[in-house]
Amino acid sequence: MIRSMTGFGEAELDTAVGRLRAELKTVNHRFFSAQLRLPTAAERFEGAIREWLRAFLPRGHVNYSLRIESPEAGGGDVQALTVDLPRAREYARVLRALRDELGLAGEVDVALLSRFSDLIMPADAQRADLPADAVQAVTEAAARAATVLREEEGRKLHADLEGRLQGMEAAMAVCAERAPARLVAERDRLRAAVAQLAGDVTIDDDRMAREVAFLAERWDISEELVRLRSHIRLFRDLLESDDSEPVGKRLGFLVQEMHREANTIGSKANDAVIEHQVIALKDEIERLREQVDNVE
Repeated sequence: MIRSMTGFGEAELDTAVGRLRAELKTVNHRFFSAQLRLPTAAERFEGAIREWLRAFLPRGHVNYSLRIESPEAGGGDVQALTVDLPRAREYARVLRALRDELGLAGEVDVALLSRFSDLIMPADAQRADLPADAVQAVTEAAARAATVLREEEGRKLHADLEGRLQGMEAAMAVCAERAPARLVAERDRLRAAVAQLAGDVTIDDDRMAREVAFLAERWDISEELVRLRSHIRLFRDLLESDDSEPVGKRLGFLVQEMHREANTIGSKANDAVIEHQVIALKDEIERLREQVDNVE
């Protein structure tokens, strides 16, 4: 069963250092791509988090965020803060020395020191005891939740793609039925045109038959229809595949081949009915392409 690349997942886990909250959103992308927002205490796990996410979400762009809710913050979304007092004292000393040395006016106060962004920071920035297994557990739980949603969306995609394939088959059936009739119509048109131009001159039936045979070969669309049917069969096989590997790229390549065959049929049409069906066929293929872009 195919999966969509659109999904959302979240999870939380209580630990000794506080409550971990992981949240991720996924959208379509040609490859696996992850953008992580991590607290300072979890930055050392960045590479591992990417691999944990890749195991569940092998294709698509992932926006992932991890937060640590400190017990000191009293829960909720409030994040506990801390002050780097040794650094603050050093800033104050240096600023006073600069003021005295240059004879500058002003006082070194809280308003001035608060402008330095490295003095006030989240409390978790100084934690070195964040357990790796807890980060992995909450990350994988969020990824599993996103996978469930991607599978649900995949079922909807499957139904829509099947409808597009059926629309293609209906247009192809009309083309296959109309193809022989247009040759008969063209033969009769040629006979009438030649008879009108020739007047009393005898028409060479063999030459006429060769011309019709030449047109039949040039306008033949049977090979294109056979290849299109083959592409549709393979497309359905991939939709029903139980393989855990992503199939979105292969479906995309098949859609490209379908479009190429439809263009060839259109160039050989020389018939209003077939041309109209080719337009319908290409419309269904384009809708396929739009949906396949979101298949994992």
